[in-house]
Amino acid sequence: MKAIRFHEFGSSDVLRYEDVDRPVPGSGQVLVRVAATSFNPVDDHIRAGVLAEMIPIALPYVPGIDLAGTVAELGAGVTGLEVGDRVVAMLPLDSAGGAAEYVLAPAASLTAAPRTTELADAAALPLTGLAAWQTVYELAELKPGQTVLVNGAGGAVGGLVVQLAVDAGAKVTAVDAPTHADRLRGYGADRVVGPLDLAAGPAAVGGPFQVVVNHVRASPEELARLTEYVADGGVAASTAGPVPEDPARGVRSASLWVRSDGAQLAELVARVDAGRLRLHVAARRPVAGLAAVHEDAGAGRLPGKTVVLVP
Repeated sequence: MKAIRFHEFGSSDVLRYEDVDRPVPGSGQVLVRVAATSFNPVDDHIRAGVLAEMIPIALPYVPGIDLAGTVAELGAGVTGLEVGDRVVAMLPLDSAGGAAEYVLAPAASLTAAPRTTELADAAALPLTGLAAWQTVYELAELKPGQTVLVNGAGGAVGGLVVQLAVDAGAKVTAVDAPTHADRLRGYGADRVVGPLDLAAGPAAVGGPFQVVVNHVRASPEELARLTEYVADGGVAASTAGPVPEDPARGVRSASLWVRSDGAQLAELVARVDAGRLRLHVAARRPVAGLAAVHEDAGAGRLPGKTVVLVP
């Protein structure tokens, strides 16, 4: 079979499209025929080696943490799945493997793919959806009626956070470039504003807020300014660096390290099928050109969530 692999850490040039042996499922594993994976920024960090201590991997390594495909073969002890089932998963960070014709996935990480989307486009859901879910419900512990500021709301995770927060009954202020405004209003955000002017303070955007969710990379000084946007007793949840706490005001901070969770992914799929959660796919690219996707991401040229199609 064909797969994209890298044999050493480095730039996008280390990615090679090559022939590899088709894997065989062991106990508790499922062999999936891949329809698509997607690009996530962590893919770039793993390939470059900057996460080697946090995520030890064996080389050669097949990137692609998101998975959408069909069940091809079941390992021993796997129940509840049948050959031909359409499935999605967030693959383990230390083994990944989505950028290949076939991949082994732990059975516990798989759930049925959405019925209402193209199977390939469903690859846009797992990692970003789980990151949004865990941010909203675990880190922020969001309650109905709370006020929420989502900084970087137009991104792959931010857009899902907005939708989950709106669905939970929160009043959401979405912050991003004007090009995302119509889509964010369509998600139900109460207010959509352009990039934050941190010097203007929280009152300029209707704050402070009980929950601040940050997806924008910023300096430590800028992150510290975001603390001002959190109301007394509130929380700042960030996927892009820690927002300092303010114990005197009861402001706490939480950072995300996303994990695979089949049950949470199943709930996300159910919301997609019920029309309560929309996926935004900005581009679809062939797996043979994955090196160019990584290069474009590093240069800031990706238009948004990019699905990588596997023939």
